[in-house]
Amino acid sequence: MLKKYAFLSIACGFLSTPALIAETPKSAIKSNGQMIYFEKQKDVNSIKDMFKEGNFYGRLRNNNFYFWYDDSKPNKDFLVSGVGASLVYKSANYNGFDFTIGSYGTYAFFNDSAETVSNLGGRKDLLSRFDYVNTGSKSLYTFAQANISYKYSKTKLILGRQIVETFYTKSNDTKMIPNTFEGIVLESKDLQDTKVKLAYLTKQKLRDHKNFHSVLMYGDANASSAQSPQYTGNDDSGMHQGLTYTALRDAGKSTTAPLIVLDAQNNSIENLQINFAGYIVPELLSQAMGELNYKIDMGTFSINPGVRYIQQFDNGAGAVGGAALDGTPTGYKDANSLDAQMIAAKVVTKFDDYKINLGYSNILDKADLVTPWRGFPTAGYTRSMAIYNWTANTKSYRIELVKGDNKTGVYKDGFIQTSILYVNGDHAKTSSDDYMYYYAGYVKNLENYPEFQYRVRFGYKQYIQDADAQTDSIDSRLEFNYTF
Repeated sequence: MLKKYAFLSIACGFLSTPALIAETPKSAIKSNGQMIYFEKQKDVNSIKDMFKEGNFYGRLRNNNFYFWYDDSKPNKDFLVSGVGASLVYKSANYNGFDFTIGSYGTYAFFNDSAETVSNLGGRKDLLSRFDYVNTGSKSLYTFAQANISYKYSKTKLILGRQIVETFYTKSNDTKMIPNTFEGIVLESKDLQDTKVKLAYLTKQKLRDHKNFHSVLMYGDANASSAQSPQYTGNDDSGMHQGLTYTALRDAGKSTTAPLIVLDAQNNSIENLQINFAGYIVPELLSQAMGELNYKIDMGTFSINPGVRYIQQFDNGAGAVGGAALDGTPTGYKDANSLDAQMIAAKVVTKFDDYKINLGYSNILDKADLVTPWRGFPTAGYTRSMAIYNWTANTKSYRIELVKGDNKTGVYKDGFIQTSILYVNGDHAKTSSDDYMYYYAGYVKNLENYPEFQYRVRFGYKQYIQDADAQTDSIDSRLEFNYTF
């Protein structure tokens, strides 16, 4: 195992050596994967100049995953790598109009004789599993963005393929290709002290998919005649696997229902931020989220308590797929209802360049939460790398320490994030366990060459009950990014 990690130490030591050329990057990558574009969009007087004065943004990236499992089963410890590139063009602004086109590509390297793509787990986003199963291809190329927008005052309307950053929908661009959607989005800051985003999204393209697909439909044999038809629909983490094409069709439900999202933040009360978000998938599900964060300024440091509440409303999906995300509602009080609730609380202390976050979340003992669009209900409270909590009757507790966070995505002094998480699951349910999760991550931009960024992340999952039936594991990741 030490040999397999040796290249991490060598690479990090090499990259810590300052480069010779100091530049200001055209774009940068925040610790959560969101892109930041520094070049200001130009205003022009003709359609010709709209094209001529636009900006190209390029990115080269490499991701490496090594998973170690504490058992004797063969072919479980393995390395998966991927290389990729993207090119995004943002036009200049002409009379309020502009457009964006983004193309992305990735190629994966792994020993397919030792591990099947169905077991790749968190490494699956380095390729298209559907393409690999059906054609043997380990490459993926897609136009994930292609949209036109119009802006008037502080309100913007965007139509087409796009990244949609809300509480429920995220780009989550931490692998090779971002999560994007097709639809129309209205975002506005015209209301005083308020930001609002309203989205009507007809399709989604997951990070490991080439094509856009239904936002809330799990593929099956009736959806596609190809091999592994589950990869043709929404097969991501947090997807309800009981909401299959066949089950929805037989119940008279749409297999292509849209996702309608509202996201708002208000700061009209001093030191208090009010967040509200909601989604509707017609005739199936809806959710509402309310959150309060209050800042208590103590001079040299601040204390920020926060609370979040989520209510999920079953509008017909429970009768189709049941209360459990995995489609087997063993141990649920009402096996045919998706009515659900979550409560969460945190206390964040900030001082100098540090942040300590004490968080708690509780998915009440009703049904699982359904949010499969890369927005995580426990984010900011108890979510750590690769740990998602949607399961009913599950409580989580986390302490997190962060150093070097900023909003620019350029971490010349380094960004450090560590956390310890305890998850208390419901043993009566098939997908619930008790475990500890230890996480450490480091992000660094070279001081004199900020276009180059590397990330090292480690997560150790340790089961504390039913140890004989579970497998402790280490999830290690090394990523390189170069933007131009």
